[in-house]
Parts: sequence; C-alpha cells; structure tokens
Amino acid sequence: MIRKLSLLFAGALLGASAMVVVQGAPASSANNAAGSDTYKQLAIFGDIFERVRAQYVTPPEDKKLVENAINGMLTSLDPHSSYLNPEAAQDMRVQTKGEFGGLGIEVTMDNDLVKVIAPIDDTPASKAGVMAGDLITQIDGTEVRGMSLNDAVDKMRGPVNTPIELTLVRQGADKPIKLKITRDIVKVRAVRYKVENDIGYIRVISFTEQTYEDLQKAIKDIQSKVPNDKLKGYVLDLRLNPGGLLDQAVAVSDAFLDKGEIVSTRGRDPQDVTRFDARSGDLTDGKPLIVLVNGGSASASEIVAGALQDHRRATILGTQSFGKGSVQTIIPLGESGSLRLTTALYYTPSGKSIQGKGITPDIVVEQPLPAEFKDQDVTRGESELKGHIKGKEEDDKGSGSPAYVPQDPKDDVQLNEAFKLLRGEMANAAFPPNQNKGVPN
Repeated sequence: MIRKLSLLFAGALLGASAMVVVQGAPASSANNAAGSDTYKQLAIFGDIFERVRAQYVTPPEDKKLVENAINGMLTSLDPHSSYLNPEAAQDMRVQTKGEFGGLGIEVTMDNDLVKVIAPIDDTPASKAGVMAGDLITQIDGTEVRGMSLNDAVDKMRGPVNTPIELTLVRQGADKPIKLKITRDIVKVRAVRYKVENDIGYIRVISFTEQTYEDLQKAIKDIQSKVPNDKLKGYVLDLRLNPGGLLDQAVAVSDAFLDKGEIVSTRGRDPQDVTRFDARSGDLTDGKPLIVLVNGGSASASEIVAGALQDHRRATILGTQSFGKGSVQTIIPLGESGSLRLTTALYYTPSGKSIQGKGITPDIVVEQPLPAEFKDQDVTRGESELKGHIKGKEEDDKGSGSPAYVPQDPKDDVQLNEAFKLLRGEMANAAFPPNQNKGVPN
C-alpha cells in the first residue's frame, strides 16, 4: 500500500496500538550476529511476558500487555512516533479530512500527565475554556497518572452528546479546575478569512485535505471584494496552527510562489532525499504578504513560513515558531491499524533544519499577555519535549515562544502591526526586495 506522509503536530487525537510486523531479508554474517543478539533480547521479552501472564496478582489482558510494550518501544524513540490501532487509524483518516468526533483538543504526554497543546477553535473544548498548557490530571474522576496517552484519549472519546468531566491544573491557578464538557462531532474549518478594508486576512487553522481548496476560495473571494489597485496585500496567519498534511503545506506554499524549492525531506540514508518544488502561478499576483507565527506554529506551518521566508516572498512577523521539523510516515498494517513512525527531517529551501530551532521571524513582535496570564507558562517548543530529536540548528535557546493570541483582534498587537506594515505605517516598513516580483532567480 502507498505510504502517506503526514506532519501532524501531536498524536493526541490519534490513539496508538498495533502489532509488531517483522519483515525478513537476506543478511550478511555481521547482520546475522546482530540478529542473534536481537533474538536473545526478544526471548527475554517473551519470557517476561509469559511470567506476567501466569503469575501477576490478577489476570492481565494479553492484548493490552502487548500494546503497552509496543507503545513503550515507540515512545522511547521520540514524542511523535506511535502505533494506531484500527479505531485510532480510522480516526486519523477522518481527522485529516477535517472532521472527527471528540472534544477538539490537541494533546501530548508530559511527565505522566496529558498536556493540552491547543484547543481547536469552535469545539466543545475551546468553548468550555480549555487552554493551551493545561495539564489534565483526571478524566471523569479517574487519575490520568499511570495511563498511557492512548488510554487517556480513548477515555475522552465517546458518543456524541455525552458529558465528560476534566480536572485541569493550570499554571498560576490556585487550585485544580473542573470542567464539564459535552462531546460532539468536531468539524474543523481549515481556513478562515475576512477583508480588513484594503487587506485580505487569511487564517489557516490546520492542514487537512481541504486546506488548499479552502485557501483558493478565500483568495478568490477577497479579490472579488477588493479591486486589485486597492488591495494592499495579504496577512497569512499561521499562529496556533499545529500542522497537518505535508502535501497541503506544499500546496499552500505553492499558492504564493512561481518557482523554486518549497521543502526537502531527508531520511536516514543520505540518498533518501525528496524535494518538493513550486509550479508556475502565484494566486495573489505577487501582492505583499506577511506571515504571522508564534510558539503554536508547528510542522506544516513552519514549512510554509520557511519556504516563503527563504524565497523572500513574505515578511515573517511574530515570535519564534515551535520547531517541529520531523516527518511522520503512516505505514498501513492491514487490519491491525497503522504505524506512525518518524522517518525523516525536513529542510527549508536554504537547507536549514527547523527541528528544535523553529522559524525566526524577520520582524519580532511580542504579544503582550493579559494580567491573568502573567504568571502562566504559555511558551511552547519542540526543544522542551522529552526525548525529542535534537536538530542540527538547535542551540541553547531552543525553539518556541508564547502560544497566545487574543480573542479580540483589537488587542492583537501582532496582527495590527502586520496591518500597519502593509499600509506603510510602521517605521521599519520594509519588505523583502522580491515581495512584488515573485521568487528570485
């Protein structure tokens, strides 16, 4: 079956479990020796497995034992590799289509607790007040500590219109917060947009199968509402965008480029390099473009920002992005689900790895935090994740920055600075030389 590349930022909504599949191949004597050692270790595993089955104080579930063992193997590699059981694999397929069931939160595991990366707009979680950085300690009164991420996600799933209670620990809060949330079908709009007088504002929320199509519609509608000679340019908002499908990131980048490399991926084998190039045709006719990023901009978002920055097609404004520069390949395992495995790192057109570093904006604009968030840690970055792959560009500063965007656009300093820049109202209102000329030769 064809492998499908994905850059989903955090596998929380994706569950994980499957069975190990070992494919044999002719081996040299050296490989045989190494294989002999491997089989000895597997024999130890089999011995322990049988002893647990036979002697543990209560009869364990064989399937759960195997799944947890596999999950332990994968989580020891990096934070983004995981197994998807058949149900979770189906959920992932539904999610990448832009619709899935649940609460609407992206989560990961942090010190044995479930950590919220970000709630998705207009979902039960966001409406209930779940915030990025919250730690989920209890689900319907059951302690999360001791659960795997997949177990916790499974427990949060359930039929539509059924209630669930989450207990959250929030930085700066005096005591745990209890929220009652009603499960619902989560429909994610990949792109939102509006006309701000003489500027087209486009926010890409996630990179699903619908993103490029929605982007095309947004640009076309903006152009129909604002005459070309009046349109100052576009703001492409990638803040709080956790990523998604690689092909959609390439397509979104291509929408603003005429030619040149968009991104390349490089695997373990030095010869394993895949390059993605832009096709002729800039949907915005070379209009000035500003891209907004912050600590919530990850993976596919960073591909877009990196490509447009390297080609000097856009001015990147905001704060350091998340720094997730790894590629996950979804490997189908038939009826057993799928394996989500990190197989490569991606590089911007200039050859820089974003892993553990992120995209550095051309213009750094900090987003002031409201008083109630002053004592909270809202900084997000790949370099903070336990067991992350250390990137070639990673330094002591690490990656990431505060992942916060005010709900009221009037309070959004980064957005308003972008508008001023497009209108020439900023003192440093300078665009890259090729902003109006497409990609340089």
